[in-house]
Amino acid sequence: MTPDQLSSAIAACLRDAVAAGDFEVDVPSEVRVERPKSREHGDWATNIALQLGKKAGLPPRRFAELLADRLAGIPGVESVDIAGPGFLNIRLDAAAAGELARTIVEAGEAYGTNEALAGHVVNMEFVSANPTGPLHIGHTRWAALGDSIARVLKASGAEVTREYYINDAGNQMNIFALSVYNRLHGLPVPDGGYPGEYIRELGDQVLRAHPGIRELTLEAAIPVIRQLAYEAQLKDIKATLADFGVEFDVYYSELELHSTGAVEDAVDRLREQGHVDDVDGAVWLRTTDFGDDKDRVLIRANGEPTYFAADAAYYLSKKDRGFEEKIYLLGADHHGYVNRLKALAAAAGDDPERNIEVLIGQLMSVNGAKLSKRAGNIIELRDLIQWLGADALRYSLGRYPADSPMTIDPELLKRNTNDNPVFYVQYAHARSRAASVNAEEKGVRRSVFDASLLGHETENELLSHLGRFPSVVAQAASFREPHRVARHLELVAGAYHRWYSSCRVAPLATEPVEDVNRTRLWLNDATSQVLANGLGLLGVSAPEKM
Repeated sequence: MTPDQLSSAIAACLRDAVAAGDFEVDVPSEVRVERPKSREHGDWATNIALQLGKKAGLPPRRFAELLADRLAGIPGVESVDIAGPGFLNIRLDAAAAGELARTIVEAGEAYGTNEALAGHVVNMEFVSANPTGPLHIGHTRWAALGDSIARVLKASGAEVTREYYINDAGNQMNIFALSVYNRLHGLPVPDGGYPGEYIRELGDQVLRAHPGIRELTLEAAIPVIRQLAYEAQLKDIKATLADFGVEFDVYYSELELHSTGAVEDAVDRLREQGHVDDVDGAVWLRTTDFGDDKDRVLIRANGEPTYFAADAAYYLSKKDRGFEEKIYLLGADHHGYVNRLKALAAAAGDDPERNIEVLIGQLMSVNGAKLSKRAGNIIELRDLIQWLGADALRYSLGRYPADSPMTIDPELLKRNTNDNPVFYVQYAHARSRAASVNAEEKGVRRSVFDASLLGHETENELLSHLGRFPSVVAQAASFREPHRVARHLELVAGAYHRWYSSCRVAPLATEPVEDVNRTRLWLNDATSQVLANGLGLLGVSAPEKM
């Protein structure tokens, strides 16, 4: 019996009690069950009597007494005890608890998926680095977390589109092109330009695509260089993200917003909503009407749109494309964007508490990381991947909340020891796969499953952690916190290692294969599945061997 199944069974008991006239109360769609602090108190506990007792006009303990008899009749429930003011402690019989192992194996990759966010249509924008240079350490954390958040959202039933906003408009693109032009002609880096060996590499690619580029005038060359260097740099960004296990569904061009008239259309639409003013030749959006600290200029007095005007057009584009929920993942230096983006949503007629969510991530650092030889003044993501490995980076970034600053210790990540979290979890998966292979070589097959044989205390612990996995995934999605998955995998790994040391899957050479061996193989393989599914949600591989 999974925790979700037990939750549904308790809700059914509540409805039966209401129908029988035991009490009158609105039955919640979901009843929360959790592990008691001490396993001596049972397998699962619920405080539903404390939540509903007063609403039913009863002392919580009396409410618990009325419910306990019905709970005891649930198939698979061995006993129900009432503790304190009305906590219900539930103990499952061994067969009901152990049945979970077969459920997980049969569900396979689907185990852990849930429908908590079914019907939600989400656009997630993250990374969105300027296409004027390689991805660097500042983009690393959001690349990992953004992708993992998208994965847990999809696992919880949401329809998710990963989107990368390409900042390919504005003067920085002209400076970028001029930097490549100067390098092609042996000139110094222009004021405010881009240094680094990668500019020379881009120049070489431009030259291969357009051999006569050096013969063009500056005026004629800049548009050509701008386009060719931009395409080459964006290709490099996509390749680096792919090496990091991150794929985007949509790459959306800021330049397209301007060239298609979307910016002007956005201003007109906001004006129709009644929140636009014309002051001294400029066009303003009254974002202070919705909690912003100051109003924002959309069109300058000289007729040039601001970056905020492009933000407005981009937001309305997402709305027009049917994304009811828009999640923005921004860096630590973007706190000021939260209120203005929420005010923009409100001005567009949306609910800023439902239709837009802005997540701010804190900075990360890596001890001993060196500046890129290619870029010269930054730490490139590609160098971090080559140095530490994508798995180690992804897992390390995934196991901390986004709003907590963090420093990665490379020496720790290189150790094949239990104090290295990614090794600890990956090794548990590899160990479980090796145990499965070894068992099958000794004639153990999953031909028999007798859940009552899984009664060892380490088996109870392992099953409880496996059973909580779907609810952990749902919570990770709801709170946008994939670190919940990482931390839970560490609990599963620890419980597995303890079980492995106490309970043999394959018999000793002198012992016959028994049903307990066959049944334990189910539990072993169920653990493999949960570890693989969880690592997949973090964008981390589940190795067969280590």
